[in-house]
Amino acid sequence: MMTPKRIILDCDPGHDDAVAIMLALGSPAIELLGISTVGGNQTLEKVTRNAQSVLVMCGREDVPVYPGASHPLVHQVEVAPQIHGESGLDGVELPEPTVPVRDKHGVDFIIDTLMSEPAGTVTLVATGPLTNVALAVRKEPRIVERAQQVVVMGGAYGQGNWTASAEFNIWVDPEAAKIVFAQEWDTVMVGLDLTHQALVTAAEEEKAREIGSPLANFFIGLMNYFRKSYADNQGFTDPPVHDPCTVAYLIDPTVVETVAAPVDVETQGALTMGRTVVDMRQPAPAGCRSRVATKLDRERFWGLVLDAIRTLSEAQK
Repeated sequence: MMTPKRIILDCDPGHDDAVAIMLALGSPAIELLGISTVGGNQTLEKVTRNAQSVLVMCGREDVPVYPGASHPLVHQVEVAPQIHGESGLDGVELPEPTVPVRDKHGVDFIIDTLMSEPAGTVTLVATGPLTNVALAVRKEPRIVERAQQVVVMGGAYGQGNWTASAEFNIWVDPEAAKIVFAQEWDTVMVGLDLTHQALVTAAEEEKAREIGSPLANFFIGLMNYFRKSYADNQGFTDPPVHDPCTVAYLIDPTVVETVAAPVDVETQGALTMGRTVVDMRQPAPAGCRSRVATKLDRERFWGLVLDAIRTLSEAQK
């Protein structure tokens, strides 16, 4: 068997972050070293509690959780209750965590892990605003040469979702995103152009229902709420689950097609604040270290997600 991909998950759970956690924990191809949380879909306190609750549902409270930044670098806090509800995970009953969060700050967890593990062996997966990652880079620049890869759910080379130009995670902290994409490390931007292909339909929910476990029912409850909020607020019939696409890419890169392309972030424009400016002209410049996701193998993606839920459910019997 191949050695599992060792990851840090920096997230703001969030319905789709919850699915990303399930996928990371349920796949033998991933070793989740820990979770750092960042204010985004809801306040830091709420998303941290949500991360803990998802770990309870997965039977994996051994995974440490480190609260990180509560505010963007420059801007005021902006959350998304219209999408994720007041708890950040509305639509299900959240179990009480029994394992406390760690005392270490999420930024220091990122730094200490990348500096203590062998260089090139840990991948940083960021599915929320990039505040923690940017702060880690500023505090300890040597992490750039030690990370194996940085995989970001955020941005778009086409249309935004929070504004006409900007995707939510980048909009919340564009200065942090600009810092992250400017570093000399290998990055993969998994943006809306890709994640809007990851729609959960009635067929996927039925397959989850057939698993017949509390975790599968938890997933269905999350998706039912997500379906209504996306229909009401963004006109989707079936909701997209953005964040697990990052983990699926690491499990099997052929599930997500990418192209080499430079990425920058607009931090000044009155109409374009938070836009990821992606130069899709080909060929990419020599030395380009960023890739952008373009096409999802939807059937294989959902196979990975449902297999992970099945694996976690079997482990709890």
